[in-house]
Amino acid sequence: MKPRGRFAPSPTGPLHEGSLVAALASWLDARAQGGQWLVRIEDVDTPRCVPGAAEHILQQLARCGLHPDEPPLWQSTRHEAYAQALAQLVQSGLAYPCSCSRQDIARALAAMGLEHQRHGERVYPGTCRQGLHGGEARAWRLRTDLHPALAKPLTWHDRRLGAQTQCVSTAVGDFVLKRADGLWAYQLAVVVDDAAQGITHVVRGEDLADNTARQMGLQQCLGLPTPRYLHTPLVLAADGHKLSKQNGAAELDLADPLAALQRAGAALGLPPHPSTAGADSLADWLAWAVRAWANLYVRP
Repeated sequence: MKPRGRFAPSPTGPLHEGSLVAALASWLDARAQGGQWLVRIEDVDTPRCVPGAAEHILQQLARCGLHPDEPPLWQSTRHEAYAQALAQLVQSGLAYPCSCSRQDIARALAAMGLEHQRHGERVYPGTCRQGLHGGEARAWRLRTDLHPALAKPLTWHDRRLGAQTQCVSTAVGDFVLKRADGLWAYQLAVVVDDAAQGITHVVRGEDLADNTARQMGLQQCLGLPTPRYLHTPLVLAADGHKLSKQNGAAELDLADPLAALQRAGAALGLPPHPSTAGADSLADWLAWAVRAWANLYVRP
């Protein structure tokens, strides 16, 4: 089976310099292994999606010479697949309905003497594991105390960051599979879609590294294969925070696509092009970058 990688943007706005870094890394990784590269439009969070943004992102990728090997997969067409996965988890006793609001969770944690740290994970205390605590079901959660992949420390190797470990049950708690607003949660959608697309290698930004243990545990709960993971360096804004659409990152400047790719390559740690005059064309630079990536991350 050929290696298969993917780039999975959310259409909440155009690509910026940070998202090009993630797109380029996933494309280089697939090409360096003689594999296929796919694009998945993660538009499951419909309230945040901007009309026309997905088409614009695909045009931006094409201008950079990054063409998927198959038509893009749109998460908004995948509701039935997510529902089937949730039903499987419910049937196996690993998912349950939850009536807790954020305020309920905060009060429960406070009663346990656990103070929530800003930007930290709010660990769900399992309030509704044995039945709804009160009111109607708002969301569906995965029980993390039953399956060994979630209840015990999970260890894996990140191809850039090295050895990683996390116990999901204690670090995260029972996480959401279907949100209170009826939308599918990222963790469930990405696991189901990676399996459906046959993804063998996930290359994405380092800000998503903390999701890996949840996704690997969920893969095991659903009997799905686990890809290999590589998390790339983040592109930071002037204030030191991650460059993102939510922080108002400027749209990627593609007046010179080659220059944009060269900046992305430098952010990924690729060495300068060996020619003193630089690459002759976009295709020339991409071909060289594939070889450079292989030297960094692809073992013979």
